Amino acid sequence: MTAPVEAIPQDMHTITPHLVCDGAAEAIDFYKKAFNAVEAARMQTPDGKIMHAMLTIGDSHLMLVDEFPDYGSVGPNKLKGTPVTLHMYVQDVDQAFARAVAAGASVKMAVENQFWGDRYGIVTDPFGHSWSLATHVKDVTPEEMKAAMQDMNPECGAQS
Repeated sequence: MTAPVEAIPQDMHTITPHLVCDGAAEAIDFYKKAFNAVEAARMQTPDGKIMHAMLTIGDSHLMLVDEFPDYGSVGPNKLKGTPVTLHMYVQDVDQAFARAVAAGASVKMAVENQFWGDRYGIVTDPFGHSWSLATHVKDVTPEEMKAAMQDMNPECGAQS
């Protein structure tokens, strides 16, 4: 008797980002340099386009694919931006941020200490995807967070 197949594979999380990139092979190289990604799988079409790739960054997986416009699959550069930001906690945000920028990411928001207790910044990768990088530096109570947010902008947090 065979064991039942797990609905969620043992090494996967419930949610896994799946990115469309114009130039997925180059994106894989970038993610290796910028975020220390490890390539776990790559499946290519006969003409060399990537139809599926799996990377691991830290304890998380990232899937990616080349653009296939005939199937409605295009990346954020074709869409003139993205409403999605991938958030990544790291041990040293300043070092990780500098590594991402050196690899070719552009600065969207410089690294600074934030009122919610993280040292935090945002980069945009060359493929149009936004990445927020953070190191948690201080535990903040909800009350402290609300007060700090109101200090920044008195209209924020006025209602409970």
